[in-house]
Amino acid sequence: MPILFILLIAVPLIELYFLIQIGSVIGGFTTILLTILTALLGSWLIRQQGMITFIKAQKNLQMGQLPAMEMLEGLVLLIAGVMLLTPGFITDTLGFLLLIPPLRQAFILSIANKFIIRQNIYTQTHNPYQRSSQHQDYIEGEYTKDD
Repeated sequence: MPILFILLIAVPLIELYFLIQIGSVIGGFTTILLTILTALLGSWLIRQQGMITFIKAQKNLQMGQLPAMEMLEGLVLLIAGVMLLTPGFITDTLGFLLLIPPLRQAFILSIANKFIIRQNIYTQTHNPYQRSSQHQDYIEGEYTKDD
């Protein structure tokens, strides 16, 4: 949780710094207008991407397949939407990057791979039912069935 706490403090401060810096160059009104326009454009793009993802999920369900990737894409699109509605240029940039389907899928796969690797390591080191490979007893033999 300390990482989340640091992010909740650091991100708004960094965004505020950049808003002030950009506002001093292009003007306060223009900066506010640009922030509103990115939020509007972002919400429109989120809706478009969300509908495409929803249609792909429905097609997978109709074919009897679990729409796992589409469900994860929906979650990432939700995160991107929050980033785009948050005032600031850094969060907007990250939100727009998550709207690009190949980048979004690469992000999902990288997170999934890290989670799978961590889960495998955890279950291998913390499974009380699994015996260590050093202490396994093997008994070799032959079996025949006599009637």
